[in-house]
Amino acid sequence: MRKLFLLMFCWPFLTQAQINQDSITIKKMSDEIMTNGKAYDLLRQLTKQIGGRLAGSPQQQNAAIWGQRNMAAFAPDKVFMQPCKTPNWQRGGKDFASVVSVNGKAMNRPLAALALGNSLGSNGLVEAELLAVADFDELEKRKAEVKGKIVYYHSIFDPTIIQTFGAYGKAGVYRSTGASRAAKYGAVGVMLHSLSTAPDNAPHTGGMKYDEEYPKIPAVALGPNDAKELYANAKKGTIRVQMQTYGYFLPDADENNVVAEIKGSTFPNEIITIGGHLDSWDVNEGAHDDGAGIVQTMEILRTMKALNYQPKRTIRFVLFANEENGMRGGNKYAELAKQNNEQHVFALESDAGGFTPRAIGISATSPEQFKKMQQWASLLKPYGTEITAGGGGADIGPLKNVNPSIVLAGLVPDSQRYFDLHHAKTDVFENVNKRELLLGAVNMAAIIYLVDQYGVPK
Repeated sequence: MRKLFLLMFCWPFLTQAQINQDSITIKKMSDEIMTNGKAYDLLRQLTKQIGGRLAGSPQQQNAAIWGQRNMAAFAPDKVFMQPCKTPNWQRGGKDFASVVSVNGKAMNRPLAALALGNSLGSNGLVEAELLAVADFDELEKRKAEVKGKIVYYHSIFDPTIIQTFGAYGKAGVYRSTGASRAAKYGAVGVMLHSLSTAPDNAPHTGGMKYDEEYPKIPAVALGPNDAKELYANAKKGTIRVQMQTYGYFLPDADENNVVAEIKGSTFPNEIITIGGHLDSWDVNEGAHDDGAGIVQTMEILRTMKALNYQPKRTIRFVLFANEENGMRGGNKYAELAKQNNEQHVFALESDAGGFTPRAIGISATSPEQFKKMQQWASLLKPYGTEITAGGGGADIGPLKNVNPSIVLAGLVPDSQRYFDLHHAKTDVFENVNKRELLLGAVNMAAIIYLVDQYGVPK
C-alpha cells in the first residue's frame, strides 16, 4: 500500500519532470536551428544553382543528386534513391493569348497567359468568340452557346474564405477539369483567372487533367489583372480572342525519391516519415513550393545529427519526386512500403510554403486520439504554433493505403501570401524570409521528436 501511495503521489511530479525534459530538448533543437541552421543556404543553392524543376527535366534530376549529396553529408545511417517513372510534360514554346476585337472593332490587346500543366498544344493559332462564365452552373445554363467558342472561367478566390487553401480548393476545380467540361459542349479552348490572390498580372500555371471522353482542347491561365478586365468587358459586348499553346508529352522519365534514414534504437520497425517534394513548375524557382519543405526536412536531419539525437523509432527524411503533375513519387514510396511490409505510424509533410508557422495540422483516426496529441500543444506554443485538426500532404497521403491507422500531419504556415506566388514566376528565393523558414523547421522537429518519444497514442 505504501508503495502504491508513493507511486500515486510521485506520478504528477514525474510527468512534470518529463515535460520539462521535453521542453529542454525542443529548446536545444530550436537553438541549433535558429543559430546554425543551413536551410536558407540550401534553398539558395536549390533555387539559384538548379532552378525550376519540372518532372522529367534535367534540373529535376540534378536536384535529386543534389539532395542525395547534401543529406549524405549530414551522416544519417543511410541515404538511398527510390527510382520511379514520372510524366514528362513539355511546355514547348511561349504561350500566347490576346483580344483581337471588341464589338467588332479590331484591336491587338495581348493577355498575360501560361498554359496549364499537362495541357496539350493548340496546333496553331486558335481564334474564336469568347464565352465568359462565372462558374460551372452558368456553363450548364449556356451550354447551347458553347460550340466553337473559347470559354473563359472567372475562377477567382472567394475573399470571404479566410483560410486561403479552402478558397484554392473551391476555385481549383476550374483549372483541373474546366477544359473537358467546356469541350463536352464543343469549346475550342479555355481561359481562366489564375488561382491567385495577388493584385498583379503574373499568370499562374498548375496541373490539369483531361477527360478522355472529350477533345483535348488547349487551356491557359490569365494574369489576374488581365482576367478581371476581360471578364468585365465580356459582360458589355462581344469579344474575339486568340490563343496558342505548345504543350506535349515525351515518354515517362526516370526520376527518384531521395530518402535518408536514422534507424530507431527501441522500435526500429516503427517508421516516421517527414518530407516535401523536389519538383516545381518550369516557370519559377519553386522556392516556397516546395523548396521550403525540402530544406526544412534536410534541416531537421542536420539538427538531429548535430545534437547526437538517437531516435527510438526509425525516422525517414524524404525528398519526393513529381508531386506537381503526377503524384508518382508519393505513390512509389507507398507502393514500396507496402511491398516491404513496413510499419508506417506517422508522416509529416511541409508543402504550404515557408511563411511563419501557425500550426501543426493533424489528421487523427479518432477524436480521442487527437485530444491526446493536442496535449503536446503547450510544448509548441513558445515557437508560435498550436495543434489543429486536419493535416497531411499529397505525397504522404498514399501511406493511408499501407496503414489505414497512420496519423498524417502537415506544417501549417500563414497562408495569406502563399497564393500570390504559387505556380507563378514570382515564387523565387528572394520571396522567402530566412527566420520564417527556420521557424517552420523548429516546429516540425518538435512534433517529430514528440511522436518519436511517445509514439502515436491509441
